[in-house]
Amino acid sequence: MLGGLSLAVSSMLVGAVYGGASASVRVSGPSNISTSSFTNSFAAMKAFKGLAAAGHGKVAAILPDTTSSTRYVEFDQPDITKALQTAGVSSSNYVVQNALGSDATQLTDAQTDIANGATVLLVDPLDSGVGAQIESYAKSRGVKVVDYDRLTLGGSRAYYVSFNNVTVGKLQGAGLVSCVKAWHVSKPQVVVMHGAVTDNNATLFAQGSDSVINPLFKTGKWTAVAHTAGSWDAPTSETEFQAVYTAHPNTNAALIPNDANAAAIITYLQSLHVKPKTFPTTGQDAQLTGLQNVLSGYQCGTVYKPIYLEAQAAVALALYLRAGVKPPSSLVNGKTQDTMANVSVPSVLETPKWVTPKNMNSTVVKDNFVPAAQLCAGSYASACTAAGITP
Repeated sequence: MLGGLSLAVSSMLVGAVYGGASASVRVSGPSNISTSSFTNSFAAMKAFKGLAAAGHGKVAAILPDTTSSTRYVEFDQPDITKALQTAGVSSSNYVVQNALGSDATQLTDAQTDIANGATVLLVDPLDSGVGAQIESYAKSRGVKVVDYDRLTLGGSRAYYVSFNNVTVGKLQGAGLVSCVKAWHVSKPQVVVMHGAVTDNNATLFAQGSDSVINPLFKTGKWTAVAHTAGSWDAPTSETEFQAVYTAHPNTNAALIPNDANAAAIITYLQSLHVKPKTFPTTGQDAQLTGLQNVLSGYQCGTVYKPIYLEAQAAVALALYLRAGVKPPSSLVNGKTQDTMANVSVPSVLETPKWVTPKNMNSTVVKDNFVPAAQLCAGSYASACTAAGITP
């Protein structure tokens, strides 16, 4: 049964194999937990109470910043906290932090957490450089690490938890293709934008989107007017876009990797009096501004990544590691290549969704990812009504 914990006397120390509880009791977690077990009720985490009780040490989660996406403050931190609490981990046995965009802070947080008794770290690295430093430091002290959302290239983590990031890019590419057709954009002149080069996720997003749109460039149906350097900083992305648009005023579509970057660019386009449903753009993260830009016809759609899935999966892995138990294959459903270390990393990969006005009500609104009253405020009320969204 989901949530059943079996306890059996064993002559072996589980911690000798998985670095968890050093006790002569072998613990196995929920027998059939999988990526589909997690919901926004967090009910599946109750099945981990026995595992949480059997583990030792603290779980420390270190998030990267508050600026590249609002998700880290609005969802990751509270969802990780809720997952830990629902699993029965006491407040004295976990900490959830944010490095506020500083490599030095992220490394110091990890070192301090380990000194204070952390046996498992969940780390969303600002970049692979600091991620590898943290993982080397943790490994030398017998502390397990789970890469959270971003993979540390050249790292030594035990597991990786994220969404299928190549699929994220494919959704963006397919969404742009669909939107170009629906908005009757003839002879698409496209600027292709990327996230930060230091973020392996950005590489995977581009891999996915390129697989969809590059064939259109090769056949001449579309024209790639420019590929920008890439950044998660919205003002930088806007500056990059403005430079391209000034040099190529015939630009009429943009592959943009997230909602924050798209919002700055859309504001610029609006200042030039570009009309709705004439200039397709894409996004990611289902941020409020992104969703409203989708409703108003300035963004084709956004990739919705239900953070509660990722948070619960990460906490589940942390509790298995903390108790010295190997997680089941039903949970660890994939592999991700660390191209720098040349290793295949066991991964939990959740499924993202492409959100447009047609399914906004049945996805982000249904999940209360963004409250309908907030989404439909002011000038967006009529667009919400047209999309079947009722505050």
